[in-house]
Amino acid sequence: MRALIERNQAVPTLVHSMDEIPLENNEHVKAFCEKLFRNEIDVIVFLTGVGASALLNAVEVDYPREQFLEALRNITVTVRGPKPTVVLRKWEVPIHYTAPEPNTWHDILSIWDQQGFSVTDKRIAIQEYGKPVQDFYDELHTRGARVLPVPVYRWALPQDLSGLRNAVHATIQAEFDVLMFTSAQQISHVLQIAEVEQSAEKWLQAASHTMIASVGPACSEALQQAGLSVDFEASPPKMGPLVKDALQAAPEILAKKR
Repeated sequence: MRALIERNQAVPTLVHSMDEIPLENNEHVKAFCEKLFRNEIDVIVFLTGVGASALLNAVEVDYPREQFLEALRNITVTVRGPKPTVVLRKWEVPIHYTAPEPNTWHDILSIWDQQGFSVTDKRIAIQEYGKPVQDFYDELHTRGARVLPVPVYRWALPQDLSGLRNAVHATIQAEFDVLMFTSAQQISHVLQIAEVEQSAEKWLQAASHTMIASVGPACSEALQQAGLSVDFEASPPKMGPLVKDALQAAPEILAKKR
């Protein structure tokens, strides 16, 4: 990302804001596998490629790899976007539904609806990524589905918090013109550190005077929930458009905000 920003003639400050921590002795995965092998799962939703790979790694601790993959081939498989698609193809597991861009849970529901797939009375396993997607689960319950979340890793603050602390104070000191966010969890961690530094309100106030750029809808929603207006959302939701198009739009947006 640093090189991408520099190629677009801007000065980057990259901040390590989170780590993926695999869940050890994962009882959720064991419970999911037992249901899967008993034919008690109708649908599985893969939300991330990293999560799909982590799920297989967790499964292989207790069960044969091929038993798991063969069981997946006998149920309806849905993926949220291109990254889990790559993983499933390597596994030679058929994909029945793929959410279109911007690859949110809303788009999963949309593709199901467009193709006439009803989730009523379906038993749906969902590979989580870092934290529950409660709004998705609530909508599935409303539609009559039974939901089994399968957490395989969680987001954690990095061991070295100096980068986050420095970024919080640099924002307050008006050292940044543009703040780019590439995941919803980043906002949570920035605010968490700002709270520890007793600077949350100052950070939010300072951030509101920068250009806030988001990689996609889920990230934008988290920013808005934190009280920040999103000035730019990448479309499609990828790093290239986020950096290039946001920086092209920055002069006009900043002129209006300052």
